[in-house]
Amino acid sequence: MKTSTMLFIAVLTVLSSSAFVNPPVDIEQKLQEMGVTLYEMPAPTANYVRAVRSGNLIFLAGHGPMKPDGENVTGKLGKDLSIEEGKEAARYTAIALLSSLKEEIGDLDQISRIVKVHGMVNSTPDFTDHSQVINGFSDFMVELFGESGKHARAAVGMGSLPGNIAVEIEMVVEVK
Repeated sequence: MKTSTMLFIAVLTVLSSSAFVNPPVDIEQKLQEMGVTLYEMPAPTANYVRAVRSGNLIFLAGHGPMKPDGENVTGKLGKDLSIEEGKEAARYTAIALLSSLKEEIGDLDQISRIVKVHGMVNSTPDFTDHSQVINGFSDFMVELFGESGKHARAAVGMGSLPGNIAVEIEMVVEVK
């Protein structure tokens, strides 16, 4: 093979690499562009920690839908809240989880992938759109992280949640 052909193939290989196709994103800058501000999380109210690291995985405890004013979104889906309000609550929960994660790892650019999500929806027995509610969380993660934000997930209904919060979500992330 000619040297010029080998050089051409090498250049094409580099240009098609994921670093050029999917350039690195500054997650905190992207959050800012999305109009999202992370906040300091209050200390847990019981005998647990918000995050546990094992190897390159971080397991985050269940978080609720804390709004920027520190209040939680409360109520039952199917009775007090619409699906859209539930999706908004799930989005607030995503922000709370990222706030805790930032406190744990310091730099959100260290996140490689959102691995697993367990979403719990405070709902009436006849409510069946749990997955639509938790989409508020999943859509936010994909908007923020792209393909790395896609995750395995459960979305289940609960008869009640602590403090009557609308949703509670646990998350597992992989870090670099």
